[in-house]
Amino acid sequence: MALVELRDVRKTFPSHRRGGVAVEAIRGVDLDVEAGEIFAIVGYSGAGKSTLVRLVNALETTTSGTVTVDGVELGRLGEAELRRARLGIGMIFQQFNLMRSRTVWGNLEFPLRIAGLPAAERQQRISELLHFVGLADKAHAHVDQLSGGQRQRVGIARALATKPKLLLADEATSALDPETTQEVLALLRKVNTELGVTIIVITHEMDVVRTLADKVAVMEHGRVVEQGTVAEVFSRPREPVTRRFVATVVDAAPDAEQLATLRSRYAGRLVSLRVEQSTPQAKVFTVLAELGVGVEVVHGGINQVGSMTFGHLTLALDGEPAAVTRAVERLDGLAEVTEL
Repeated sequence: MALVELRDVRKTFPSHRRGGVAVEAIRGVDLDVEAGEIFAIVGYSGAGKSTLVRLVNALETTTSGTVTVDGVELGRLGEAELRRARLGIGMIFQQFNLMRSRTVWGNLEFPLRIAGLPAAERQQRISELLHFVGLADKAHAHVDQLSGGQRQRVGIARALATKPKLLLADEATSALDPETTQEVLALLRKVNTELGVTIIVITHEMDVVRTLADKVAVMEHGRVVEQGTVAEVFSRPREPVTRRFVATVVDAAPDAEQLATLRSRYAGRLVSLRVEQSTPQAKVFTVLAELGVGVEVVHGGINQVGSMTFGHLTLALDGEPAAVTRAVERLDGLAEVTEL
């Protein structure tokens, strides 16, 4: 069941300058985010991903199309109803957006006061949240006394204060070092698995997608150009923008520059094998040995995303030309082979 549904969503920002051109930030987006999953939205700067998330939490209104969250179409709500709807949508940010004048406790208490919880319930909820994110000993620390990772943990706790069904994370790890990033991603996975919170992650970091997400949508120029499970998109990216993103974390066939370097280094015939879950990798090398063909793996690698194994191996094959030709023909029955 979809918790978030977008249907033909468009958002145009009018120009504020005389004679200026309006900006179409979102162009006909259709998207479903199932309850209980972690859904990543990726794109380069200006792709429209941050505007899209502001439509989901109703900080912006659509120019046309519909945004439905938990069965409620946001465009039909008045301001008072929108405020209530936003209580079910938590938000965490790249720069944490914490109130520096307040302690950790005070930052968590603020949304609970706004929601109208009595003092005793606020105290119990804050204690639960601090223990959940591992900051029980920092309750009375001020924000400036915390590390970046600790500040983001406070941000996550604050986003969970009103027990939302949906959590939106907008570049939530971009300001963190790699080790702290992994800790925050582990906490977000805990939020998802233990609390059942659906998470939409806005990011340009494909390692975050690979580590955390179940599904991914790729945006370019305001459109969703490709989407699917992370394993599907990573293993067979179709669009050029997706291939550029995936190439940052997944080994692919060599590009023209890499190929020229390989040809200058290796005298053998170069072929690229696309390896998938069903590819009998041991058999590939057995065939080459049977035919007396020498082989070196000169580029690429094997990747694991979820339960799926895939990758590209570039091989330099050396031997009698007829034997090498027979080897390529035999390999073509075992894997997808491209001669380079």
